[in-house]
Amino acid sequence: MSEFVEPVPEVRRGAAMVLPPPERMRSEVWALAWPVIISFALDSILGLAAMLMVGRLGAEAVGAVGLATQILGAVRAGIAAVGTGTVALVARHVGSGNRDDAEETLKQSVIFGVLVSTIIAIPVIVFAPQLMALFRVKGLMATMGARYLQIVMLAEPFQGIFLMCMAALRGAGDTRTPLWIGGFIDVIAIVLNYMLIFGKWGAPAMGVDGSAIATLIAIAAGGLLFFWVLSLEGMALNFHWHRLRPDFALGRRILAVGNPAAIEQLIVQFGFVAYVAFIAHYGDPEVAAYFIGVRILALSFLPGFGFASASATLVGQGLGAGDPDFSRRVGWVATKMAIVLMTAMGLVFVIFAHPIAAVFIDDKVVIWYTVQFMYALAAGQPLMAIDWTISGALRGAGDSRTPLYGSVAGFYGMRLFLTVLIVRVHGPIVLIWWTLIADYIVRSAIKAWRFRGEHWVTIRV
Repeated sequence: MSEFVEPVPEVRRGAAMVLPPPERMRSEVWALAWPVIISFALDSILGLAAMLMVGRLGAEAVGAVGLATQILGAVRAGIAAVGTGTVALVARHVGSGNRDDAEETLKQSVIFGVLVSTIIAIPVIVFAPQLMALFRVKGLMATMGARYLQIVMLAEPFQGIFLMCMAALRGAGDTRTPLWIGGFIDVIAIVLNYMLIFGKWGAPAMGVDGSAIATLIAIAAGGLLFFWVLSLEGMALNFHWHRLRPDFALGRRILAVGNPAAIEQLIVQFGFVAYVAFIAHYGDPEVAAYFIGVRILALSFLPGFGFASASATLVGQGLGAGDPDFSRRVGWVATKMAIVLMTAMGLVFVIFAHPIAAVFIDDKVVIWYTVQFMYALAAGQPLMAIDWTISGALRGAGDSRTPLYGSVAGFYGMRLFLTVLIVRVHGPIVLIWWTLIADYIVRSAIKAWRFRGEHWVTIRV
């Protein structure tokens, strides 16, 4: 086994997991969170590097890739359902000592992840131009974005394998294996982006198409590598590929837990389509600034992703081991740690907003808009920390509905509603940037209120 693979205590059927005592809770949360933080950091570096390279092609290229990526986030909601259910069920099985059931959940999640992702990919490829038209963009930006979307969607079956294996391992408490596999793939993707966008080392200069092809190759390689690694003995979970048989009863259980998460992603992502359409009403510089700002500030989101994953795993394992008090305490510990780190990172980005934005594009107008957007996102970091980490805790417990209700109320009831009002009165784009604060106030309040209650403790998965 690789030294990067996290050692996970052997769990046998009937032997409930021994949970860490309160004095070790922070260290256990951190042990699970830091590999996820680094993993998402590497993904963010890949996104930043790709955006930096695409930015050299102009604002239209940046907007095309950004809009296509927005659609990708929306159409992957179905895969999110399988992944969310996988984490919750695997964590419960590991906590209660049923490794065989955890491995069966892994197998079924891969089967249904591939099926769902393939079903989703086909209509997106066919109707990519129409989907880009939802943003009210035309010309070269729309054409490049549609083509980018069509190429990347070819990798969706491999994306299904990659995400389901990653979700199952994190539910089992192994966050290091996804880190080194993901890091390896990110390096490949950056090299391929550079080679295919600019035509280096004998390759043709393909621009935005080159970035899409690089992403396709990297995702496919990641899915196949995960497939192989989990067939090795000694892993936290093993994937017995020669015994693949669909179990529709278990598949329905996985989807039942994850469906609210999928609906949440779908509703919010399509809400973002409307949100970006309102931004596009202002012009191409504002669209480019939005997507550059999101890429940059994604770095400050990293602790939230890590602690959300850690809280989901530990809350689920605590419930599986029959200790809901542990689950409650560990959820709040993870949330406090996320608030501290995300606030600190937000401050760093505020201080260095202008020089960072200037790295990505040589356009003073886009830079100014990007800096203003970064200020708004940085101000929302403490609220985002609460939202993401408590969402992770609730999903780990099998409660995927509360995050759905909170996200819809915050996004549609506040952000999108306020954006419509601002556009109607011809307000400045900067006001639209700041609507996200109202959004996350509502989200975090609803989810924190739910986690303080008792209902999530009694949910069966």
